[in-house]
Amino acid sequence: MKVKGIDPLITIEINDTYLLGVYQGTLSEYDLLLRYRQRDRLSKSGWSRIRTPKHIHWAVDAIIKMNHNSEETKKFLNFLIYQWDNHIKPLKSDAERNALLDVEQLLQEANLEAKKYPSLANKGEYSIKFLYLIAKLLMIQEKTNFSSAYMFRNLLKALEEHKDIYKIVQVATHNRR
Repeated sequence: MKVKGIDPLITIEINDTYLLGVYQGTLSEYDLLLRYRQRDRLSKSGWSRIRTPKHIHWAVDAIIKMNHNSEETKKFLNFLIYQWDNHIKPLKSDAERNALLDVEQLLQEANLEAKKYPSLANKGEYSIKFLYLIAKLLMIQEKTNFSSAYMFRNLLKALEEHKDIYKIVQVATHNRR
């Protein structure tokens, strides 16, 4: 999954449905840049073009899951908020980044989390495994580049509190520029 001739630091295959690449970003020494491809049986290669996951994509999928099973989706969102508040730390060394980018460990965590939300398995565009991995990596990316960051947490809270669609879109598409 080369992007502009650059190889990813790691590539994670998820359920034979997604390829998630983690690249060196440019915002800081330990910035992470995420890209993915999704299985697309209509394309020649069998995969979508390389995409950048956005907060809004994550939010739309969470809303779809919320409409299917509000209780289970709220449990997932609460778990992620807890992770944000208590476990997600910025990367400050090569050792920390290397530990984070252990593909087997990341997949093991994602598999463990996915088992907790069985009714959400086939709802929405993305699997819980994929959402978990994207969420974890986005949270770390955000905190690494701006240690007092809050955007992804605000999105999780807006979703968890069932804010109206306009508020969720506003939070998910906020641009600091």
